[in-house]
Amino acid sequence: MVLTQGAALTGWGLLAGLAASLVLTRFLGTMLYGVKSWDIATSFVVAAVLATVALVASYLPARRATKVDPMVALRYE
Repeated sequence: MVLTQGAALTGWGLLAGLAASLVLTRFLGTMLYGVKSWDIATSFVVAAVLATVALVASYLPARRATKVDPMVALRYE
């Protein structure tokens, strides 16, 4: 459940970032010398790295939560 929610948030974030980058590439391309306005390889690598980091950040707490005994967790609250 935690991984599903993390993946959904990651997907929405990547879509929003892609949309923002499409809008801002023309503006930033005019400000930077020698930079293409749209580099698909760079965008793909950045999206893959961000997705990997986000999924690992979701996986680690989920794995730790599976090791807790439910009765201990319920008694603690």
